[in-house]
Amino acid sequence: MTTPLRVLVHGGGIGGLTLATALAKRGGHHVDVAELREQPEALGVGIIQPSNALHVMREIGVLDDCLAVGFEWEVLTICDPAGATLAEIPQPRMDDAPSNNGIPRPALARVLADAATAAGAALRFRTTIASVTDDGEGVDVTLTDGHAGRYDLVVGFDGIGSPLRRHLYGEAYAPEYTGFANWRVTLPRSPEVRGVVMSAGNTAAKALLTPISEELMYLGSVFAEAEDFRPDPERAHEQLRERLAGFGGPIAEALAQVTDPAAVVHSRISQVTVEEPWHVGRIVLAGDAAHASTPHLAQGAAMAVEDALVLALSLDAHDTVPAALAAWEARRRPRAMWVQALSRAVLKQETGTPTSAEEDELLKVGIPGAAHVLVRPY
Repeated sequence: MTTPLRVLVHGGGIGGLTLATALAKRGGHHVDVAELREQPEALGVGIIQPSNALHVMREIGVLDDCLAVGFEWEVLTICDPAGATLAEIPQPRMDDAPSNNGIPRPALARVLADAATAAGAALRFRTTIASVTDDGEGVDVTLTDGHAGRYDLVVGFDGIGSPLRRHLYGEAYAPEYTGFANWRVTLPRSPEVRGVVMSAGNTAAKALLTPISEELMYLGSVFAEAEDFRPDPERAHEQLRERLAGFGGPIAEALAQVTDPAAVVHSRISQVTVEEPWHVGRIVLAGDAAHASTPHLAQGAAMAVEDALVLALSLDAHDTVPAALAAWEARRRPRAMWVQALSRAVLKQETGTPTSAEEDELLKVGIPGAAHVLVRPY
C-alpha cells in the first residue's frame, strides 16, 4: 500500500506495540495506540520468547535490546520429580535468531514501548474506546480521554477480554475456562538454571524453572482449580508449597525461597476461539482477542507478534485494507489454530484429561516436533 494509513491499535501490550513499531517503521503510517493501563510496564512475571518470536523482534529492530535484558538459552532439561535429569533437548533456531530468550514482562514492555515511540507511534495511556463506528470507508473512534479521530483501520490487540471482540460479536466468543490455573512466582536465579528446567510426573501436571535475566527466574506450575478459586492472600505461598510438596531437587530448592504470599501470581487458563472472521469491515482482532491459547507451547506472545508483523507485511503488499485483511487472516488462521489445538491437547495429556482422536493425532507431533514446525516461516 503506497498511501500511509491512519491506524488505531487498541491495546498496548506485546502484540499491539509490535504492530505499532512495524507499521510506523515500515510504511510511515500514522499509528495511535490506546492502552488502558497507566504505563507500558505490564503486570505479570516473565515469558519465554521462542525463536519465532525473536525473529519478529529482529525484524522490528529490537532483538539485541530483548537479549540484553533477558536470558538466552538453547536446551530444555527434563527432570523426574526428585530432580534427576532425564533428558536434555536442544531447542531449534529460526534463521539466525537465538533458540529462546526468557525475559521479564515489564522489561519487554519497556523495550517495545520505547521502540514504538522512537518509530513515531503515539502512545495514549489510561484510555480505551468509548465509541466506534465503521462506515465502510473509515472508522470513527472516540476514546475515553476525549481524543476523537477517523482511522483507515482499527486493530484489537486488546487481550483475552477484548472489548472490540464484544463490539463485533457480543458474548459469542467469551473466554472458555479450561479447568486449570497457572501459579508463578519470580525468584533469584539459581546459577545452575541456565535454561528451562521442567520436572514432571508427580501429582502436579508439571513444575518448571525459567530464567528471565541474569538475576531472575520464575517458578511455575499448572493445577486443576475450580473456576471460582482464588488463593488466600495470606497463605498463597503456603498453598503453592502444598501443591508442589512431592517435588525435590531444584524445584524444592526454589520453593524454599517463596516466603511472600503477595509474590505469588495465580491466573486461570482460558481459551478464546473466534470461529467467525477475525475482521469485520475495517476492524480486526488479533492475538489473544482472536485466538487465546493455553501456555503449554510457550507460544501465546509469539503468535501475537507474528500476527503483528504479518499484518504489517500484508498492508505493504496489497492495495486496499480489505484485501490486506483477507490475505492476513488466510495466512494466520491455520497456524494460530494449530498452535491452540496442540497446546490444549498437551494440557490434557499432562494432566491426565481424556483426549479426542484429533488431539491424539496432534500429540504425535509432540512439543519438540512443534518447536521444529514453528521455526519455519509464518
